[in-house]
Amino acid sequence: MAGIGNIFLGDDGFGPEVMSRLPPNLAGPDVRLCDYGIRGVHLAYDLLDGWDSLVLVDALPCRDRPGALHVFEADQESLSSTSGLDAHAMDPAAVFASVRALGGSPPYTVVVGCEVATVTDGIGLSEPVAAAVPGAVAAVEAAVARLSAPVREG
Repeated sequence: MAGIGNIFLGDDGFGPEVMSRLPPNLAGPDVRLCDYGIRGVHLAYDLLDGWDSLVLVDALPCRDRPGALHVFEADQESLSSTSGLDAHAMDPAAVFASVRALGGSPPYTVVVGCEVATVTDGIGLSEPVAAAVPGAVAAVEAAVARLSAPVREG
């Protein structure tokens, strides 16, 4: 599980804030929790270790409802269509492109994202995004439970 975002750009710090609120017992032998912040290349290299799945917690562009939560499967093919390794980019597309440039394949990825109100300079989340953090924590816990559940043959 990876939280990404820049805590110095207002609501872009959503991922790190959610990661700081996750219960420590969520981590285990098969679940790693890490706040990657703006270290996209670090995440890309870690993904080369053969992760089965990834829960990515990130801020999303505001469509019309700051604080709105969205949980969805990442479309890695379209997100990683850019090529090359970019040590300065930190978004899912750049991370997945970096993984591919390094010779790997991104794992199945669930995104828990929140529409931002502002990404201007400053530390701290806006009121609507801060209010979405508990729901995001619950969404992350549900995603981890679903991804960790044994597959039943039917």
